[in-house]
Amino acid sequence: MKLKQIAGLAALVFAGLAGSANAAVSAQEAARLGADLTPMGAIKAGNAAGTIPAWDGGITSPAKAGFPNFKSGGHHPDPYAADKPLFKIDPSNMSRYAANMTEGNKALLNAYKGTYFMNVYPSRRSAAFPERIYEATKKNATTGKLTGGGTGVTGAIVGIPFAIPQEGVEVIWNHIMRYRAEVAERIIGQAAVTRTGDYTMVKFHDETMVAYSLPGATEAGLDNVIAYFIQETIAPARLAGEILLVHETLDQAKENRRAWLYNPGQRRVRRAPNVAFDNPGTGSDGLRTSDQFDVYNGSPERYNWKLVGRKEMYIPYNSYMLHSDKVKDKDILKPLHINQALARYELHRVWVVDATLKPGQRHIYKRRTFYLDEDSWQIVAVDCYDGRDQLWRVQEGHVINYYDQPTLWTTLELTYDLQAGRYLALGLDNEEQNTVLFNAKRTLADFTPAAIARRGTR
Repeated sequence: MKLKQIAGLAALVFAGLAGSANAAVSAQEAARLGADLTPMGAIKAGNAAGTIPAWDGGITSPAKAGFPNFKSGGHHPDPYAADKPLFKIDPSNMSRYAANMTEGNKALLNAYKGTYFMNVYPSRRSAAFPERIYEATKKNATTGKLTGGGTGVTGAIVGIPFAIPQEGVEVIWNHIMRYRAEVAERIIGQAAVTRTGDYTMVKFHDETMVAYSLPGATEAGLDNVIAYFIQETIAPARLAGEILLVHETLDQAKENRRAWLYNPGQRRVRRAPNVAFDNPGTGSDGLRTSDQFDVYNGSPERYNWKLVGRKEMYIPYNSYMLHSDKVKDKDILKPLHINQALARYELHRVWVVDATLKPGQRHIYKRRTFYLDEDSWQIVAVDCYDGRDQLWRVQEGHVINYYDQPTLWTTLELTYDLQAGRYLALGLDNEEQNTVLFNAKRTLADFTPAAIARRGTR
């Protein structure tokens, strides 16, 4: 395709998406999914400059990644290990690349001028998902609608609800309801790192069953619950044994998130009504809120969501070095920020959404700017502002394609507190025997208050 045609196509796609206010799109528009748009709604073509390639289907299997003998649950070898950085962004040349950088990355470069930098690699559009997700996404495009002024979704199941979005809140719902897996089990570490680089590792045993994505799932059968989640704290000893159970409701304005907490000291399960919004995240030393887990989760009801549009940005992508069992936690976790030599950034198109707190609503973040990868709907970066409109915290979601599934998901989530000079790293699995197990067998009976009570008293 000629460069002028590509540029014209990009402009046409954006113009078509920015102008309409209806939720579901026409069958004619939906037919573009798998044609000039990818099955997930991204622009299939590369950019005019040739710095973003066309999407060719992504990495659909270990064999396509170049590792046919890879066994699920292991540390995924890097398909792009031979890549070398194209250039390094540091304070001396930041102005040259500023137009394609998040405000958060600019702030980190300015705050930590002696040590922080960004290595930019060739762009690899590795994102891929099962065919049934693509089929459901195309079907949802003509039926998916917002409910309650944006607090819920109807007419969508299994796939992305708004592959051709027209409102900012639809883009956020695409992240919330994106495909990660049917069932995922993992042990991950979370470290709240001090200015001097000290930390105590908190370890979680997470289990998730995404009811929304299960084969054969129906909207009626969800009972307003799109996902089931258990998080058991297994270290350090002073926190070990606490178990959180969450039933993630689809419309939380209609019904709050259902949550229970097993307390090992009392050996009892109690309802946990405040596991949402800006309540402190588990074991985070106050460095993240509950709704910053998975980069963002929960009801969008407290914010107004403005769709800014698509933009080419340098974002964390294909971060297999941060997932590798060849590095240790101490190799990653350094004072002020992670070891940036292990971080990989690429130029990708992202959806940009500005969230501003509604009048009368409460949250420690007055405003947030979200950047979502167009190929997966995964949030990869967030700029978080305080009540004075000052940039306070910066989030990064370092993603990889778990090609044994396949799905694109974070391997490491970072929350940098610019005011405190501290940061939180969540998802560390480098020293674990297994990473994410996608073949675990779970049923709804495993995600009940009685089930976590039995686990706690074993």
